[in-house]
Amino acid sequence: MHDKNGELPVFVKWMEFVSWLFPTMEKLPKKTRFTISQRVENYALDIVEDLIEARYARNKKEILMRVNLKIEKMRILFRICYERKFVSLKAYKHFMSSIDNVGRMIGGWIKQQGGQSGR
Repeated sequence: MHDKNGELPVFVKWMEFVSWLFPTMEKLPKKTRFTISQRVENYALDIVEDLIEARYARNKKEILMRVNLKIEKMRILFRICYERKFVSLKAYKHFMSSIDNVGRMIGGWIKQQGGQSGR
């Protein structure tokens, strides 16, 4: 469940995604900076914190369900960015692919905790 550095694979994937996400969100029009951009970035950072918390928590399932909900919110917000033509199709596809991959990893972790992912 951990990589050679002791990090959770889902955490490593999420950090790679965040490294891509922040510069991408900085390219959005100024008018979205304090609305959608900031919201997406805040959810991304919340998920970083939630994944750290889940790693050490006894009751991981509740935290992981919260992560799933934030991922879903990010998905909708980024779709709005795409529909408003703030991001390219290439960026949208990369976002969705990355977030779906992490979502599957979270779903597997939830199942491992003895619950359903809600999907």
